[in-house]
Amino acid sequence: MRIRDALESDVEELATATDRPRGVVKNMIHDRSVRVAVAGSGESSVDSEETAGDDSTVTGFVAFDVRGETVHVTDFEGDEAVIRRLFEEPRRFARREEMGVEVVVPNDERTGDVLENAGFSSAGPGPRFEGRRTTRYAIDPSELDR
Repeated sequence: MRIRDALESDVEELATATDRPRGVVKNMIHDRSVRVAVAGSGESSVDSEETAGDDSTVTGFVAFDVRGETVHVTDFEGDEAVIRRLFEEPRRFARREEMGVEVVVPNDERTGDVLENAGFSSAGPGPRFEGRRTTRYAIDPSELDR
């Protein structure tokens, strides 16, 4: 698995994976930091746009941005191994900037387990989203070096 910046050429695949309109996904790629995991051999690395253009299959993604003193993961998709690897990206950014990381997700045992396995701790209930209860998960800046 290789991690790289998302490109406009990834819009169709990400729109299909998330069941979102292409325009929404295109805006996400332009407005946030978005990394994609692509299937393939070789060492995991973050590639620049110039070297990332390939025909590999996208197996997951993570989108994040900064608000205040916190890196907020705004969206992600993939199996557990892919998500764990993708979450290294916002963690790395947060560690460098001495910020915490936060994500709010609908209550779901699988997702909660995946996030906890990626180093997050439950930080209590989050806001309701489309009528569904959510949980806020966070990593304090002091825990990012683990």
